[in-house]
Amino acid sequence: MPTTATTVVTGGAGFLGSHLCEHLLGKGHRVICIDNLDTGSLENIDHIRDENFVFSNQDIVQPVYVEEPVDFIYHLASPAIPIDYARLPLYTLMVGSYGTHHMLGVAKFKRARILVASTSEVYGDPEIHPQPEDYWGNVNPIGPRSVYDEAKRYAEALTASYRREGLVDAAIVRLFNTYGPRMRAHDGRAIPTFLRQALQDKPLTVFGDGSQTRSFCYVDDQIRGLVALAESNVHLPVNIGNQDEYTLLQLAETVIEVTGSRSEIIHEPLPVDDPKIRQPDITRAKELLGWQPEVSLQDGLKKTIDEAGVERLVGQPG
Repeated sequence: MPTTATTVVTGGAGFLGSHLCEHLLGKGHRVICIDNLDTGSLENIDHIRDENFVFSNQDIVQPVYVEEPVDFIYHLASPAIPIDYARLPLYTLMVGSYGTHHMLGVAKFKRARILVASTSEVYGDPEIHPQPEDYWGNVNPIGPRSVYDEAKRYAEALTASYRREGLVDAAIVRLFNTYGPRMRAHDGRAIPTFLRQALQDKPLTVFGDGSQTRSFCYVDDQIRGLVALAESNVHLPVNIGNQDEYTLLQLAETVIEVTGSRSEIIHEPLPVDDPKIRQPDITRAKELLGWQPEVSLQDGLKKTIDEAGVERLVGQPG
């Protein structure tokens, strides 16, 4: 298949990045995957056997070097889960600042369109429900989650400034909870934790009373949204996520049902600054991109189990 574009994916050896690399290769892109493997893994990309795929071990906190012409950049790199940004707090801030600055510089030099991945965490513990893109958020700037929240908020401000100066063609995507094959079994997030526990018939640990809500988007839907935004002429921030909202207690019950587990549900103390509600308003994505998710939670969980396999979903700590 002849290449249609050359695309850089930062964080390309991570969960979401590796799926994006595969999708772009399927579209005929030449893909340059940049990752320093702090939170990504070669295991996520070692099955890719394509002459149009290049892996480059670079840390985007340092100046990034890409020799060839580039058409698109997907800037996904960042510690993105609490156990990682708690382990790497200052580095997480540096990725959002220096890393984003470096990738915007590459986009400027290469005249490439860049999509910068932000997060629903910029909304903090929201006062508006569901969350539209013009809501400015309710974030604790000094709490334990602030290194990630504020890194992403700064990355958005930096991207918007580059674009206002006429230096880059840029888009911002606010990603909501994503799940699917290649999640790390012990990453601490709800779906991989519940699947790991249920597949071993161990108790499912729900924080608090389980009434806090989340919206879970299957990875294939998320990737379609990312690509639709990158290949559009949209510059406004866009929420990409599933609008179906579940309490964590409902999620635990659904996981038990899908896996046929004999697990019981137990409760543990709620983490500091854990958002009470999280649901995207995806009106902008529907109207500007013609995008909306298609995979239900039940189907997505089944696909995750079938494609990832029980052994990887159970995994080993570390």
